[in-house]
Amino acid sequence: MYRVDGKDADALGLAVSSAAKSDVQEELSEKAVRDVLRTVFDPEIPVNIVDMGLIYGCAIVPLDGDGHRVDIKMTLTAPGCGMSEVLKADVERKVSHLHGVKEVKVEVVFFPAWDPSRMSEAARLQLGFDLDESPSESALPVFRPGR
Repeated sequence: MYRVDGKDADALGLAVSSAAKSDVQEELSEKAVRDVLRTVFDPEIPVNIVDMGLIYGCAIVPLDGDGHRVDIKMTLTAPGCGMSEVLKADVERKVSHLHGVKEVKVEVVFFPAWDPSRMSEAARLQLGFDLDESPSESALPVFRPGR
């Protein structure tokens, strides 16, 4: 399996989006981080990692001097996921392009364990999951899609 970055889409005959060409200039906030994370997809699942419920937490930490560090806690749908390093690298790369971000620290955690109830309603519909499951509560602050 190969991954083609958005900035190289022209190699496949596709248009290169302006977002792939330049840094994002939106004011740094959890919403801005969440919006960027919605552009990260597991290559095996056609749903972004926020709607999949893979993002467990985000903290924006001011650094001495200028800039911020963004700390992200995320999980995977399964501990043995072969795409973990690809997803982690995508998160680091995309968040690092936000205005004012000097460092990105991504920690992959497996507690609490991911389950389909963490997905947004749109993700469950897209993947054909039963919508009767209600979202589970977590000991960690969790991005809840749509909030």
